[in-house]
Amino acid sequence: MKRLIGPLALSVILGIASHFAILNYAPSVIMDRAYTMLGERGTAVHAFNLAPRMTPQTQSVVRPSPDLAYSACRFDLSEAPNGVRVKMGSYDGYSSLSFFDAQTNNFRTIRGNGEARETRLLPANSAGNGAENGADVTRAPSQKGIILIRRLAPSDAEYAKVAEASAGDLCEAI
Repeated sequence: MKRLIGPLALSVILGIASHFAILNYAPSVIMDRAYTMLGERGTAVHAFNLAPRMTPQTQSVVRPSPDLAYSACRFDLSEAPNGVRVKMGSYDGYSSLSFFDAQTNNFRTIRGNGEARETRLLPANSAGNGAENGADVTRAPSQKGIILIRRLAPSDAEYAKVAEASAGDLCEAI
């Protein structure tokens, strides 16, 4: 019995260490992969790209909603020292503008409610409030991340409206 205590204790310690390593590092690996995949599919840094309508043939995520249209923008604040101007064009149906950091955390979501929405994305440690003339400011907890616009588009006709509305989307380095 005493001979089993050492290997058993080692197994428990390795199991606990593995558990915490996965919890700590998996989000960074997942977001890095998503950031890279978006780049490989033509989404430039600081530019929105409207994805094709979600079907089993076009989905790249395990379960994207087929009723939503997605536009993504990769941001890198090391390439935009003065921040990033982000605008979601107006859309009559449901729309939201969501910000994700390098750890996959959603750090801000702005609902569209039929109106265009705009914010200035700044590094967390930037000086001042960055607001000009009452402009909305969002602080990013990481240098890199993804900005996602979701709009309700359950049909081809609605997706065509989303494509029209997405012309008003903006993600640009200041």
